[in-house]
Amino acid sequence: MGVVFNKFFSPVLAEASVIDYFIDSNLAGKLVIFVLVFLNCWAIAIMLNKYSELKKIRKANARDEKRINELPSMMDYDDSNFGGQGSPYLHVCSRAMTAARAGARDGQVRMNYVENAISRAITEFEDRYEKNMYWLATIVSGAPFLGLLGTVWGVMDAFGTMDAGGATIEHLAPGVSGALLTTVTALLVAIPIVFIYNGLSGFTRAEMTKLENFASNLADRIELETGS
Repeated sequence: MGVVFNKFFSPVLAEASVIDYFIDSNLAGKLVIFVLVFLNCWAIAIMLNKYSELKKIRKANARDEKRINELPSMMDYDDSNFGGQGSPYLHVCSRAMTAARAGARDGQVRMNYVENAISRAITEFEDRYEKNMYWLATIVSGAPFLGLLGTVWGVMDAFGTMDAGGATIEHLAPGVSGALLTTVTALLVAIPIVFIYNGLSGFTRAEMTKLENFASNLADRIELETGS
């Protein structure tokens, strides 16, 4: 089988280029390739934006955590003292202290109010951290299937043009090569994205873990300082 492949396909492949494969592919194959190129550009934009956003969040969290820890008491916290763009840590702290003051009775803080407020704030930031990650997962999962669809359609179309008397491999090779280009394109789109997606997912999980730990420490500090 390998000898037959080399005998008939090697001359064609040696003289062809990727552009030739694209030209030889059918309309469905060309459409699939255009869709894959669009998805690749979209995925790159999402990944760059997500990485930049996570870096800004990490920097802002580190800044505000230091400022919060420097407060003599959490009851001294005031939103007006933390100007500028607030970090997730600052939003969680603001929600917690608002609930602590609103739920105070006879000088005692009702910690269930505080914990519920913290829990709601964390849930909101989970959505923010995971924003657009769904689309990356969809592109990674869907790109190979799009490539396979283009290839199967192209091969089917190539064999569908055979005359009743049959056709030579040299006649079929360009159409088959064009069809296979969609699978190659799909893999070139999906493989890099899956590695970067996993890296971003790890980055996101790490930041969420830090946020949850900060929230837990914040609740403990409020309880200890208020004696609730």
